Amino acid sequence: MATMLAPETGFSYRTSPTAYLAFEEWLRANPDRRPVHTHPWDVSRSDIYVNDTWGPIFAQMRAQAPVNKVVGTPYGDYWNVTTHKSVLHVESLPELFSSSWKYGGITIGDPPATISPEELAERQLPMFIAMDRPEHTGQRRTVAPAFTPAEMVRMEAEIRMRTRQVLDAVPRGERFDWVDKVSIELTTGMLAILFGFPWQDRRLLTFWSDWAGDVELILADELAEQRFVILQEMAHYFSRLWMERMGAEPSPDLISMMIHSPAMNHMSPQEFMGNLILLIVGGNDTTRNTMSGIVHALDRFPDQRTILENDPSFIPNAVQECIRFVTPLSHMRRTATADTELFGQDIRAGDKVIMWYLSANRDETVFDNPDKLIVTRENARRHLSFGHGIHRCVGARLAELQLRVLLEEMHERRMRVRVDGTVERVRANFVHGFRRLDVVVDRF
Repeated sequence: MATMLAPETGFSYRTSPTAYLAFEEWLRANPDRRPVHTHPWDVSRSDIYVNDTWGPIFAQMRAQAPVNKVVGTPYGDYWNVTTHKSVLHVESLPELFSSSWKYGGITIGDPPATISPEELAERQLPMFIAMDRPEHTGQRRTVAPAFTPAEMVRMEAEIRMRTRQVLDAVPRGERFDWVDKVSIELTTGMLAILFGFPWQDRRLLTFWSDWAGDVELILADELAEQRFVILQEMAHYFSRLWMERMGAEPSPDLISMMIHSPAMNHMSPQEFMGNLILLIVGGNDTTRNTMSGIVHALDRFPDQRTILENDPSFIPNAVQECIRFVTPLSHMRRTATADTELFGQDIRAGDKVIMWYLSANRDETVFDNPDKLIVTRENARRHLSFGHGIHRCVGARLAELQLRVLLEEMHERRMRVRVDGTVERVRANFVHGFRRLDVVVDRF
């Protein structure tokens, strides 16, 4: 359960501006410093995601050059890996295609060129998803017990109770923002439970998640500095939780698991902060955006909504199909550790290789009619939204459980959610989803 933390005198945690508003303000104030994307296949540009125009670009790449290199982008040169088969191949060779923060980590961005080696050493944030074996193995093994099938059975009753409370509180017949009232509320509550985080401060988790997961911020030196300060505040808050629990008996929350783990209880401050970011972004942005994406997709494909309304036994499969269709993280990065050949292309050691899950999940050779949501799709589970291999999402079962319970409880209330008003997508090339989704809830 979430906890209460005694207030600390003389220290306050900022809650504004949001990462989105800070970046939008920076773009307005610095029109001459806006990132310039000239290559037609430079899919690092965030406008194609906020405008939802990315589909045809990736389809063209899959058809003409499934693995291709773009040069001179605001994120440097990188390789696009766009098909289901090629993404699986890269994921299956973790020694050749490294996730390690030492080579650049898991996102397309690199540290600002102007940063000094001393600052870089202070600000590098190692996390187990951005580590290679054997370090990755020990740290992942520490948190994995929080996501076992037995834990999912234990947690389902509480997830269901909270989902019911949230759904019963939303208005009927009136417009409201589904992202704020449902998606954020459910995911931040779940994170608070996982961390044993003080309930009254749970929205801080959303604030930190957005600042941590917004890759675009590195394009603005001023915002990179602000981001670092905000993440230090996050680390300060969690350090208080750590100190509070050091002398306590082991408990199922993630902080306690880290404290009692030989692989994680001697982490550096940077490593502690990095793993917090991983668990917060992994547990917040991804599920939050899928919860919003489900509502948007079912409204866009009312025939599929009707199938679920008539037969809720399709809900478990619909969860997999919605995760495929939404793909809440657009990409993951790897860095080549040696010269190699990848589907006819010569990759050099040090090259940046970007696996576009968003594209792999729309691969026509794997998924028939991939741009349509099909809740009865027989191979929906072949989606790559959770990754593959040693870095497959450790919290996948929890995400699936939250989404299944949400759809089941919506069906129990005969809720039909119609998109009605503002639809605002995230302006980002990493996190893929919705900032705002105005809806009206009716009854079917």
